[in-house]
Amino acid sequence: MKRRTFVKKSALGLSLFAMPACSYSRIIGANDRVNFVVAGLNGRGQAHVGAIANSENASTIALCDVDNRVFSKVQKNMETAGLSKTATYTDIRKALENKDIDAVSIAAPDHWHAPMAIMSMNAGKHVYLEKPCSHNPQEGEWLIESQKKTGKVLAIGNQQRSAPTSIKAMQDIRDGVIGEVYNGKAWYTNSRGSIGVGKEATVPEWLDWELWQGPAPRKKYKDNWVHYNWHWFKHWGTGEINNNGLHEMDICRWALGADIPNKVTSSGGRYHFKDDWEFYDTQIASFEFPDGKMLSWEGLSCNNLPKFGRGRGATIHGTKGSILLDRNIYITYDLKGKVIKEEKEEAYSATTDLQGIGALDVFHMQNFLDAIRKGEKLYSNIEEAHKSTLMCHLGNMAQATGMTLKVDTKSGKVLNSPEAMKMWGREYESGWKPKV
Repeated sequence: MKRRTFVKKSALGLSLFAMPACSYSRIIGANDRVNFVVAGLNGRGQAHVGAIANSENASTIALCDVDNRVFSKVQKNMETAGLSKTATYTDIRKALENKDIDAVSIAAPDHWHAPMAIMSMNAGKHVYLEKPCSHNPQEGEWLIESQKKTGKVLAIGNQQRSAPTSIKAMQDIRDGVIGEVYNGKAWYTNSRGSIGVGKEATVPEWLDWELWQGPAPRKKYKDNWVHYNWHWFKHWGTGEINNNGLHEMDICRWALGADIPNKVTSSGGRYHFKDDWEFYDTQIASFEFPDGKMLSWEGLSCNNLPKFGRGRGATIHGTKGSILLDRNIYITYDLKGKVIKEEKEEAYSATTDLQGIGALDVFHMQNFLDAIRKGEKLYSNIEEAHKSTLMCHLGNMAQATGMTLKVDTKSGKVLNSPEAMKMWGREYESGWKPKV
């Protein structure tokens, strides 16, 4: 029980939940313990530490971050919960030399995701990789290739795929409860403030700026980039559509049984503030599939008017009714909008804060561990995660070019815009290009 109290000591004061006793198909012995290093601790990484603490026979034995202030905070919480003191690393490459580490849990900035995952698998480690799995489509292809080459388990952090209510909803959809499904609508709303106009500044003494940049070509430090605001800069981030839209778009694609779209459009811009934000605080991206299905995502980063009383969620529409899904509930409606079924998750997961800690983290982490130990099927493998992440990249490409993109449904590549295809990959700092 001491391990499970850790999550109650999280930075935001939001606990995952005290995981009830579970029955397993076999007793897990000490020699099956999975030892983790968690990389990236100023946001989702703390949720990863909590999920590991609440999973059976798993331990965080090392922490990795380029911000040396964060170690004492996380270790204090762990020690208070009765967890063992961990090793600390600034450089993930040094952590990968530790033979006691079996798995790497990655919650670093987006530009680090695929390169760190690939180097971790090459070092013989299993990987739990936070979404988005890639900074660009090329990296998604590399991840698939690297996973096949190394044979390591690579789970992607689309946690709602592990939600019991979402799994039930998908089964009901397959059973025809709402008829033939043809449309998915996803949304995200928040009230983010301005990030201002950054100025070149001296790198803080607590930050290893060289390692923070890692695979990305070098830039001089500015005072409004680290830690969270990097999401809105194309050099490191992937915008709100990949930061938050990806979750519900993944659910819609899953529900529709769709793969890669053949047509992508997007409209929007940075409307709310005049500052350094390079992506879009307002975006409506639409995707059509060759089998007569479609989905759309609406993002309002700076105007928090909820839909259906929720800051984020998805609706799936069929010929006999509709389904509303978020991380905590599943509701079925008939064609007249009457509720015919409603199920809630037994434990709450946060939706629009900066960490998103919740029960789904534990379910998803346990699935990752079961895949390592028992060969069980991943709820979010790299092949499926790449398809959903690719949709988000294509949405940004369509927005940047102002074009309706025609897409090859096998490769995902854009057929009618050389300008969009320039965004398929990126340049890397010398010596940092992933080695697949």
